[in-house]
Amino acid sequence: MKVILAPIAITISSLVLAQTKQDTLKSEEIEAVTVIARKPTVESKADRTVFNVSNSSILAGNTTWDVLRMTPLVSIDNNDVVKAEGESVTVYINDRKSVFTGKELKEYLKTIPADNLMKIEVITSPSSRYETSGSVINIVLKKRDDEGIKGSVTFNNKQNTKNSQYTNLNLNYHKKKFTQTFIGSYSDNIYVEKNYSVNTLYENNSVTEINLESIARSQSPSLSSTSEFEINDKNNFGLILEYYQSRRLASSEADGTKYMNDIFQSSYLQNQNSTGLNRTLGTNLFYKYYDKEKNRILDINLGINYDSQSETNEFIINKSTSPMADHLGIISDNQARNYYLKVDATQPLGKSGGTLELGGKMDFNNNILPNNLYGNSLDNITGLQKNDTFHYEDNINSLYANYSKTFFKKLETRIGIRYENIHYKMRQDIAGTNRKDSYGTFLPNLLLKYSFSDKYDLSLTYNRNLWRPWYAEFNPFLLPNNDGFYSRGNIHLEPNPSHRLYMKLGILKKYFLSARYMFTDQDYWTSYAVEDGKTVTLPDNFTGKVQKYYLFANTNQTFLKNKLSVNVGFGWYYIDNSDFNAKNGLNNTENMPGPKSYISYFGGSTNLSYTNLFNKNINVSGWVEVSNQNNGNSNANRTNIFHNISVTKIFPKTQMEASLQLMNIFKRPNFDATTYSPVGSFRSSSKWDWYGFSLTFVKRFGNQKVKENTKTDVEKNGGGGK
Repeated sequence: MKVILAPIAITISSLVLAQTKQDTLKSEEIEAVTVIARKPTVESKADRTVFNVSNSSILAGNTTWDVLRMTPLVSIDNNDVVKAEGESVTVYINDRKSVFTGKELKEYLKTIPADNLMKIEVITSPSSRYETSGSVINIVLKKRDDEGIKGSVTFNNKQNTKNSQYTNLNLNYHKKKFTQTFIGSYSDNIYVEKNYSVNTLYENNSVTEINLESIARSQSPSLSSTSEFEINDKNNFGLILEYYQSRRLASSEADGTKYMNDIFQSSYLQNQNSTGLNRTLGTNLFYKYYDKEKNRILDINLGINYDSQSETNEFIINKSTSPMADHLGIISDNQARNYYLKVDATQPLGKSGGTLELGGKMDFNNNILPNNLYGNSLDNITGLQKNDTFHYEDNINSLYANYSKTFFKKLETRIGIRYENIHYKMRQDIAGTNRKDSYGTFLPNLLLKYSFSDKYDLSLTYNRNLWRPWYAEFNPFLLPNNDGFYSRGNIHLEPNPSHRLYMKLGILKKYFLSARYMFTDQDYWTSYAVEDGKTVTLPDNFTGKVQKYYLFANTNQTFLKNKLSVNVGFGWYYIDNSDFNAKNGLNNTENMPGPKSYISYFGGSTNLSYTNLFNKNINVSGWVEVSNQNNGNSNANRTNIFHNISVTKIFPKTQMEASLQLMNIFKRPNFDATTYSPVGSFRSSSKWDWYGFSLTFVKRFGNQKVKENTKTDVEKNGGGGK
């Protein structure tokens, strides 16, 4: 870690000293100083942490995905799963729930240039208004309201193991009461990943070592359009359209060697080639009424979302025990349709100063997952079906209410309740496996914040959450993997409830200390099983209490006339898995190694940004993150250190920018973790392809004035299809 931090510290220190000297030399020429109040880069509130990036040099040369990775409290694992304080999140864009998840979310956010960002809110204690199973990340984009056409064109070239390109066109038109925004982009990315795994089965002391290297190319165009018309000061309506497409070509080569009691048994070489096409279309028609004087809000959203994923995979497997190569192919064409209606209303209650929020949502989902297998090895592998179609349908109806009020001008309170009822059914056409079920649940939350003075405040929040399985995780159809194993879903999965208690102390509006306690007594994680001689990975239900304790400290400081901004956050994490391990047969013994019952580690991040270096329109930024990913029955074997350094030169007369970004140049990320199950342990070490450098050029045109969002603007433009 010192190897990485030292060059960054030296670079920043040199720039600071040089800038300080230049500012001193020019101080005599300054006759008057105009002080412009700016929000701190990081604001810590009772229920959220706000990363204000609209005026930060961190935006230059980056995409929204890059800035999200650098956001305090946020981490992203090697499967592109976004987490806040180690827990999975739901992502919103402009207070509207994103239709994208997982790798699709990554690719979509990479099409939005960071220059469009106003702020990123990490809402660790969301109110009942949010449809979420945990924390929320709300990405707020800038609102441009100057007359006429303006926009920008971005060109990016990135050199990792392979070379990737990205281009973007951003247009905005505003005329009186009508605003039209259009974003179009195209990216051509190549990813390379190397993986080494050691898989041990306890029953026969079987050990399989696998080396795998994969190369994937993704060509992704995307389009988004927002049309908004303001009828008058209180009424406006609009239409949001989002389209994303990704054509994927991938190949991988895996070689495995199997031993039993340290005696060689067999080896294999597996080649995989795959092609895929993903399409996502999201629509949102909205109407909003906002009465500022009476603080009344009515927000109505109607939407249809469609997602399709078609893919063909072909495997050729050469085994040392067989003279003939096995050939196996998979054809899948998954389709997901979502329809929803959501209504939100805000109403003050008389003269008491209290505010009541009410709302509800109807959600309908219809998903189809067909799979077909072909090849000469089908008849030789026990347990494989040639084809089947999995259907999943659900209807989720929810109602919520929040009441908030401030007492004695010092005590802020919010109490909320959300009720959700789900009816769902699933089936396989050929196998005949089916399940039909329904349940309802109450999700309460509470917020209290007491301000002792302008310098000190203490807040306390409580949330009950419910994490539901993803529909594809139910599909029990057995599929081969590129590492020689097999995978399937689990039709018997159950939801995972959890409780979170969060306390935060604010000091001088610059220093924040927080503590969080979370526990659950039921969960589902990745598991392994041996079926007909095959090792199968699947999601499974785990009972048993898991308790997590977090302590976190954060500060945000500005120096040198607000040119240098420094944000530092550091946390201690302690996880008690003792009850979880005992109830699931994961205890550590001499013959059956298990995960740690008590996990303790440190993690944190630092953001530094310097604006207008040497008064030459040069912006410099640096970022370092230390993370350790432990999830359920998976324990991290090493701590990862990410870092990023970028320099941007702005040319005001021509409205152009040029940026150079260096990513993990001192040390490459390596995700190394072991997953434990009653049948064995499975260690995987992956070298990720996020390192190298990138060059970005931006050309702007038109009036680039940006409207600063006031509290009224936020209330008026917030809300949406949550």
